[in-house]
Amino acid sequence: MKKILLVTIFSILFTPLYAGPNEKVTKSGFISKKNIHPVKNDFNIDDPKNKIILIYNHGQNANDSVKGCAWVNLLRNHASLIDKEINEKKIMVYNLCSDHLRGDMSLKSETNPKRKDWWHLKPQPTVYEGKHMLYKRVELNLELVEKFVKSGVPRKQIFITGHSCGGLTTLLLLSNHPEKVGGGISYMQACFGKLSNNYKVKKLGVDKAMEKFRKKNPGPHDLRQKMNDEIKNNLKTPLLAFTHPKDKYEGLLSDWLDDIPSVNRIVISQNFKINGKKCIRKGDDWSEPVKKGHSMDIGLCFQYYNPVILDYIASRIK
Repeated sequence: MKKILLVTIFSILFTPLYAGPNEKVTKSGFISKKNIHPVKNDFNIDDPKNKIILIYNHGQNANDSVKGCAWVNLLRNHASLIDKEINEKKIMVYNLCSDHLRGDMSLKSETNPKRKDWWHLKPQPTVYEGKHMLYKRVELNLELVEKFVKSGVPRKQIFITGHSCGGLTTLLLLSNHPEKVGGGISYMQACFGKLSNNYKVKKLGVDKAMEKFRKKNPGPHDLRQKMNDEIKNNLKTPLLAFTHPKDKYEGLLSDWLDDIPSVNRIVISQNFKINGKKCIRKGDDWSEPVKKGHSMDIGLCFQYYNPVILDYIASRIK
């Protein structure tokens, strides 16, 4: 009896109170306004020439791997764009799960029996060997794009979007393969941990904070810098990017995006409100206030920016 009681208490304590019965989105596919969970995963698209496809890339719970796909609350704002018309063309949203991918240095090995990320190996590799997961995610997106093109959707009407590591994936894809899609929308781009918070960027400034990061984690620092330089040097396609200064990940480190002429960066707000309204995020059967900067694009109040997003898409499909 005591054992059963302990198991019950443990389950209550460690089950997220906000998780609904269908909270996780576990499959790739098109979502609908009424059902965030994918309802269609084929490429027989009705009237494809008059469709606009937004491919959504979820975040990751580690730098070089991910467990799980997306959550309902992550996709609600994208769902609000479904069926919006631009020049008589309707928007569709495809959720792309990439949780089956792993970077070449994230796999279990003799020196890494618990399959820790390469970041945590001792000694830490200073050079990443092989292909990082974000580049594999870029390739996965490109394969999907070709399927849509083959189904009849004009290439310029396909857009890559993503949150967090998915946002960085978006930037990398548009930097290296600008001819493959119509454009991209990056939300809270980040994939190297809570750098803004952990290295006290607000107090120390960007340069000193990143010096501390490089001293502690030279490999990740140099890989992040390599990716950022790649984006700064190659990104020529007009792209929309959203950031927030209270994002503990890259928030105060996002100013480098302003140095890229093709990027229209929008700083969402300076607090946890948009247009003076408090934000909430909503799952299947729960809602809660947004209290983290990294989640500002997930709050329902973010739909305030839908007209900006629609204008951007319109400018790319002329």
